[in-house]
Amino acid sequence: MSIPVSNNEIKFVRSLEQKKFRDANGMFVVEGEKLVEEALRSSFEVFRCYRTSEIGQTAMSRMTLLSAPSPALAVIKKPGNLDIQDLSFFSLPEKGLFLALDGIRDPGNLGTILRIADWFGIDAVFASRDTVDVFNPKVVQATMGAIFRVKFHYCDIPKLCRFVTLSGGDAYGTFLDGEDIYSKTLNSGLSTKSLIVIGNESSGISREVEATVSERLLIPPYPADERGSESLNAAVATAVAVAEFRRQITSKA
Repeated sequence: MSIPVSNNEIKFVRSLEQKKFRDANGMFVVEGEKLVEEALRSSFEVFRCYRTSEIGQTAMSRMTLLSAPSPALAVIKKPGNLDIQDLSFFSLPEKGLFLALDGIRDPGNLGTILRIADWFGIDAVFASRDTVDVFNPKVVQATMGAIFRVKFHYCDIPKLCRFVTLSGGDAYGTFLDGEDIYSKTLNSGLSTKSLIVIGNESSGISREVEATVSERLLIPPYPADERGSESLNAAVATAVAVAEFRRQITSKA
């Protein structure tokens, strides 16, 4: 026998597809058995959990934000301290490897970048306030659970870059006129802060952020004199860059 779910409950869950309601209620939705289990094991507070086996296929079909319902769905409370207004009061570690996202708009890209950050042990990911909402359902699904493990914050990226460099660290950006990433000795964050800036999918790193970057890197095409595509996908560029930063740690060990 199915547990009844009210129309108001269904409407509430459905409303969380929109950012304004996620912000107003401080909650977001995860779907799928794996993601729900990840949420339950994490430090995030689970507000409510629904399973098809308990509420029935019809109710879950009306509730889902996906094209097809999953066996499990949970409503999760958003963590505090998501938006950093003043970096001087934020406890940024003295060392570590960090990502800064400058205007990433595609939900799939942001979700994949968080997954990359999780895989390579990035200490935290920071994003400009015009970056897509990290709790957008498409972003959440694309993270494959990384959203519950990766530290993520919105902040002023130019101020972050200056904060890192003034504290003795390095702020790297990827550009077409940068120095070959494979021939440069990189700061992997073992003793000071190291920040990798990833630009917008179509326009790259903004001029305001570019002015605060201390190191310009190039991910070279192959062959170097026969460039095909204009640029790499933002998530792909992230993976290539982070992999090289991490490779240099192991090559020196």
